[in-house]
Amino acid sequence: MARWTPDARRRLAETALDLYIEQGFEQTTVAQIAGQAGLTERTFYRHFADKREVLFARSAVLEARMVEAVGQAPPGRALDLLVAGLEAADSFNEDSRRWSQRRQQVISANAPLLERELTKLNSLRAGFAGALVQRGFARGAAALAAEVGVIVYRQAFELWIGAPAFMEWKAAIRQARAELEAVLASSAPDAVPSAPSSEVASLLDKQDL
Repeated sequence: MARWTPDARRRLAETALDLYIEQGFEQTTVAQIAGQAGLTERTFYRHFADKREVLFARSAVLEARMVEAVGQAPPGRALDLLVAGLEAADSFNEDSRRWSQRRQQVISANAPLLERELTKLNSLRAGFAGALVQRGFARGAAALAAEVGVIVYRQAFELWIGAPAFMEWKAAIRQARAELEAVLASSAPDAVPSAPSSEVASLLDKQDL
């Protein structure tokens, strides 16, 4: 009988990420990950379905937590409910930030992994929309709001992993929301539409409009 290793999942994940960065995701095998972690391939598959899931295993857990929080948030505007959901993912600490920074490095260098990341975001978007519909929002409004919620999430994540010093996740969410609201409230510096250039005006004159 195989001996239980209490930190096997963490060791496998950290070893896999090291190898993905050192030699590339495609070039890394499960056998290499398990061997370098001092474990067996069977142990690897006990924790992860495949080597991609090392990078995405937490996504489903975080999504479920955030969607549930949208459903349980106090009554309010759609964006308020979504922000409450995003803040529910507040399990991010300095260690998870370092992991996320390195994880993003691997994903950004691999097109299939980027596609998988987008699939996960689409799932989050659908979850948000469904939760808002359950709260009484019309489907169209819920879908639009969910899109905005994912935009806030992505912006907050970029702020969180890119900040020069550690930033609390809730602070990143608040900043991302403030930036979004500032953009929506802003107007162009020149409120008067500019006249077309002479070249454009000449072309317009030639059109039978």
